[in-house]
Amino acid sequence: MDVLSSMATIAGYKAVLLAAEALPRMFPMMMTAAGTVNPARVFVIGAGVAGLQAIATARRLGAVVQAYDVRAVVKEQVQSVGGKFVELPLDPSGTESEGGYAKVMDESFYRRQRETMARIVAESDVVICTAAIPGKPAPALITGQMVSGMVPGSVIVDLAAENGGNCELTQPGGTVTAHRVTIIGPVRLAATVPYHASQLYAKNISAFLTHIFKEGRLRIDEQDDILRETLVARDGAIVHPRVRELLGLPAAPPQGSYPASGSEREGKAPSGSASGGGDASPYK
Repeated sequence: MDVLSSMATIAGYKAVLLAAEALPRMFPMMMTAAGTVNPARVFVIGAGVAGLQAIATARRLGAVVQAYDVRAVVKEQVQSVGGKFVELPLDPSGTESEGGYAKVMDESFYRRQRETMARIVAESDVVICTAAIPGKPAPALITGQMVSGMVPGSVIVDLAAENGGNCELTQPGGTVTAHRVTIIGPVRLAATVPYHASQLYAKNISAFLTHIFKEGRLRIDEQDDILRETLVARDGAIVHPRVRELLGLPAAPPQGSYPASGSEREGKAPSGSASGGGDASPYK
C-alpha cells in the first residue's frame, strides 16, 4: 500500500543509471589486454528504500559500494544488498522515529556528521543522496567545501532535491557543475519510468481500497493503524495531527466530537489564530 516505497524503489534504481551515464568512467572492474579497469567507488547516503535499491543496482553494475545512515539498525540491510556499512563515531540514539524514518537532529549533530563524512565523499566517484525526513526539509549533508575535495569528473545524484537537497549546491530539477563535479538534482524521477511506476502505483491504490472496503462498504476503523495514519479529513473536519499542525490548527478534538464547523470545516485556520509560521511547506 505504500506509494512512497514504490516510487522510492524506482528512484533509487534510476539514480544509479543517471550517475553511470554522467560519470566519465565505467562502474565494473575489467581485466583486459589493454590493462585493468578499476571499479567505480559509490557512496550512498541514506539506507531507506531508495538507498537500498541504489546500493543493489550499483553493485549489479560492478561498483564498490559504501553506505551510511544515521539509523545503525539498517547495517544488516545494507550488507544484505552488497554494500559496506560506514559507521561514523556519532551517537545514533534518538535518530529514528516510531515509523522507522530518520528524525530531525540538531545542527551540531549534522556538523559532526559532515566533518566525519568528508573523507569518504572525497574518495568516492559517485555520491547518491537519499536522506529525507517526512514533512521536513532535507538535511544539508554535503557542503560546497566537501564537493571541492572530490576528484574532478565525480558525480553527485541528489534524490532529496525536491525537498531542498542533501547537497547545498543542488539545483532542483537541474544539473550543475561545480569544482568540476557534476551535481544532478532530479525531481519526479519515478515519472521517467512510467510503465512500472504506473503498475506499482495502481497496485498500491487497489490494495489500499481493498483494505478499507469490506463487503462492499467503506469502513473507517480508527483502531486500524493504516487508516488512522492515512485519514486526513472526516465529517468535514481535518483530523490528521501533522496536517492540522501545518495548517496552523489547534490539536484535534477528542474522537466523536466531529464534525467541526466554520472556518475549520473549510480547512482554514480559525480567525485570530496563528497562520502557521515556521515550516509552510506542504506535508508529504
